[in-house]
Amino acid sequence: MLPGFKAFMHAECFVPKCLLPPVFPSVHGLYYNRGMRVFYDFSLITDYDVYLFREGSHCRLYEKLGCHLFEDGAYFAVWAPHAEQVFLFGDFNSWDKHSLPLRKREDGSGIWEGFVKGVKKGQRYKYHLYTSWGYWTDRADPFGFFHETPPLTASIVWELSYEWHDEEWLKKRRNLNHHRSPISIYEVHLGSWRRVPEEGNRWLSYRELAPLLAEYVKEMGFTHVEFLPMMEHPFYGSWGYQITSYFAPTSRYGTPQDFMYLVDYLHQEGIGVILDWVPSHFPTDGHGLAYFDGTHLYEYGDWRKGWHPDWKSYVFDYGKGEVRSFLLSSAHFWLEKYHVDGLRVDAVASMLYLDYSRHEWVPNIYGGKENLEAIDFLKKLNTCLYRDFEGIQTIAEESTAFPMVSRPVYIGGLGFGFKWNMGWMNDTLFYMSKDPIYRKYHHHQLTFSIWYAFSENFILPLSHDEVVHGKGSLISKMPGDYWQKFANLRLLFGYMWTHPGKKLLFMGGEFAQWREWNHDQSLDWHLLQYESHRGIQRLIKDLNKLYREEKALHELDCEPEGFEWIDFYDWEKSIISYLRKSSEGDLLLVVCNFTPVPRFEYRIGVPKAGFWKELLNTDSEIYGGSNLGNMGGVWTEEVPFHGRPFSLKLTLPPLAVVVLKKVL
Repeated sequence: MLPGFKAFMHAECFVPKCLLPPVFPSVHGLYYNRGMRVFYDFSLITDYDVYLFREGSHCRLYEKLGCHLFEDGAYFAVWAPHAEQVFLFGDFNSWDKHSLPLRKREDGSGIWEGFVKGVKKGQRYKYHLYTSWGYWTDRADPFGFFHETPPLTASIVWELSYEWHDEEWLKKRRNLNHHRSPISIYEVHLGSWRRVPEEGNRWLSYRELAPLLAEYVKEMGFTHVEFLPMMEHPFYGSWGYQITSYFAPTSRYGTPQDFMYLVDYLHQEGIGVILDWVPSHFPTDGHGLAYFDGTHLYEYGDWRKGWHPDWKSYVFDYGKGEVRSFLLSSAHFWLEKYHVDGLRVDAVASMLYLDYSRHEWVPNIYGGKENLEAIDFLKKLNTCLYRDFEGIQTIAEESTAFPMVSRPVYIGGLGFGFKWNMGWMNDTLFYMSKDPIYRKYHHHQLTFSIWYAFSENFILPLSHDEVVHGKGSLISKMPGDYWQKFANLRLLFGYMWTHPGKKLLFMGGEFAQWREWNHDQSLDWHLLQYESHRGIQRLIKDLNKLYREEKALHELDCEPEGFEWIDFYDWEKSIISYLRKSSEGDLLLVVCNFTPVPRFEYRIGVPKAGFWKELLNTDSEIYGGSNLGNMGGVWTEEVPFHGRPFSLKLTLPPLAVVVLKKVL
């Protein structure tokens, strides 16, 4: 038996064909069954839809398949080409599984459809399929707009009308989402950002979260929020990465309109919204996509391609046109119907490589390990989304050195707008976890990231993945005593915000939560009663402000002209210094001291004479530091150094970053 087969078979019942209910002949396009009517002379699907669907280029299947409400009933359509019979059942027919048969189209599309009078918004429903393997299976609607709250699994008849008020945001987001704009992302798991302990530790609804989250994100200076997957998922502990419905926000926090309200509210407050999206795999749950019509419909048939051993889930068959259309439509759906500003595509590396985390794998037609079908799909995905939506971005979570992930398709790239810089994250956290006395032996891991920093359009992520599964929180990774841990964390953030690349920080890191993230609990907001935690929070706020205001820190994030080393050779003292530059000639000097030893009269070469103002010092007492610094700024001396005609004598605080700007 193939992996996961039992996962959906346990609730199914094998029924001999001789015991199947009879299918009665239609009368003028109707079935008459217990007062309910199924019309077959109405369809939303055209021949052109079928052509695009099978070709793999249909981007709006959500307008055709699924359930669509009309004044006198609802139209239903489901793709199940290998099913022998398909019935509709729900609240509207007392959950009678055999009273409302759908009709299979005769065009070879494999779509079953029918119009049922009397169906109303809010009623629950499922599809009842008889497979060619001789058993019945009950399925939720793959294109359902709304579903019951897990562990319940029925789909809900719904419509997506909503009066949006984010016109101004949509007009200007092209500039706010641009590679040359400041992008600082606050990554959020909605169910554990804040909870209500007085009411049984309940999570907040979409509408309750909207003003609280918007106010906090604005106060902290983040430009965007990124939500862990909001699509419906049965297992809460998957954080949304095991999706069963690709066209419905989870009902745990409210209705589709409630989620629209949250996005709308954030937009009106000038905050962009990015959603995590998972086209790489899907779970084995019996009401979902796995073995949907009794065959490997959405997943690869060969378990060496279609089964993911890490996540015990199925891999989409990217070579099947209908599956590509399904995924293209899902991505399109969230950008169109929910006005989101970007999709962060999860686990791209697992899509690109046939041998990813596998002992047995099937080479491609050229004998290589690249999944050519998945690569083609990703190119098609990005081409379609950037064609149809102005000002959006797609972001790849890709952990290998696959080339040109964030380069245009027309020059051979995958077409993503940005890529997470996983190499920077791993090397930096490894380096920062070392006792400062040993850091000089790992200096190359600190400086290596600049060698490839401009090969892609990078986002620097300190995401949820770094604070789960026993990895501990960011503050707990830092070495040293209590003071040094906080100083090291301030140093990490100062280095991150001045390093080329956009920024992403998972919730809780901005105030140095001690414990590892737990999706079943609220963040430890009570820690803000302590000065050291408030200091970290204030630093993040000031870093975001500096990042937004200084073009030298964001305008050329993705271009080598925006960065210049001053000195990366001082491994003995674990000090690095560099310039960040804007297209208009602004210069910012960044000096990082990765040891707890203060350095006095430390000479740094600079290209221009004048007064260099100290804009930020992570050792300031307002952040919880020792308040060692440069008294507001330093004048240059006509002493050539580091190959520059002038130099500064600086005081470098312990475990700190100082940022200076040429102002006079």
